[in-house]
Amino acid sequence: MKITSIEAIPYAIPYSKPLRFASGEVSVAEHVLVRVRTDSGLTGTAEAPPRPFTYGETQASIIAVINTIFAPQILGLSALDREVIHARLGRTIANPTAKAAIDMALWDIIGQSLGVSVTQLLGGFADRMRVSHMLGFTAVDQLVAEAERVQGTYGITTFKVKVGRQPYRLDVAACRALREALGDDVELYIDGNRGWTATESARALREMEDLDLTFAEELCPADDVLGRKWLASQSRIPLYADESTARPAEITREILGGAAHGISVKTARTGFTYSQRIVYQCEGLGVEVVMGNQIDSQIGSLCSVAFGAAFASTARRAGELSNFLDMSDDLLTEPLRIEQGTLRVRENAGLGLEIDEGKLQHYRQDL
Repeated sequence: MKITSIEAIPYAIPYSKPLRFASGEVSVAEHVLVRVRTDSGLTGTAEAPPRPFTYGETQASIIAVINTIFAPQILGLSALDREVIHARLGRTIANPTAKAAIDMALWDIIGQSLGVSVTQLLGGFADRMRVSHMLGFTAVDQLVAEAERVQGTYGITTFKVKVGRQPYRLDVAACRALREALGDDVELYIDGNRGWTATESARALREMEDLDLTFAEELCPADDVLGRKWLASQSRIPLYADESTARPAEITREILGGAAHGISVKTARTGFTYSQRIVYQCEGLGVEVVMGNQIDSQIGSLCSVAFGAAFASTARRAGELSNFLDMSDDLLTEPLRIEQGTLRVRENAGLGLEIDEGKLQHYRQDL
């Protein structure tokens, strides 16, 4: 299964409504579809979602690094040579989603070659995951209405609430309104995207202690080393690290340094290979994990649920798998369906991912 070519195809699909949060806003899914082809006739597929406000990648930079640096380094290697491939990709710093897409496409090829799903290859713990839905910045009445609609339509009972605005009491009021409207049986947690200082975070958390938040994610910047440690030492709400822990060494820093109590795992930035290492690392440290969302399309969500369902630790919590619901269209021939608050993995070999070529032609940006 020698790698013969790698395609990096830019496409753009508008969201029916933008997602706003402390570090940015996304109104169009300007992603890069990645296809790895082999001489055996098998093709692996995944995608890279550019998030310049988080990782510094753009659609153009992802295409450039794949075409000019990554592809020449790994063409001719076997899809099974994952360690060699990662060693060569690792010569180039950063570019996490470009690397992750190549990695997930390779796992797709291996699964297809063996006739088993990626979930089975990774661990095969479950055949589905509970779904968490992400709520962005908007007026309180609209926020509550969206949560009630998602709960009523899809049976979702876990919500991630974007916070980090100024003044912080805007977000405290929003979370309080959600708790009052949705009741005690719904799970709520917050994500600040580094929008607050440590002292603002501490005040906000104190004012939300009665809301029974499951945890709070990335409230202040990763380079505020002492502030994050101080916040974690006094918070009664567990703190989870997200964009500050894109590599295993960063997880060691945050957990052993006392700055975080849990970790968000995102296949869009660490693929399947490094996400697996992170899960095992967290298990060894006794640290809980959650499957995060990179504002993924259905392709990215399919990759996330394939990974998250494979392990007991990742399948324990609801995964952030539903924000494709806000896209005006998608590329899969068979759309994902959230039913009774859960999303099933595909039982097909590999990722079970089939692209609608007509839609790809319509939305691609390089023709």
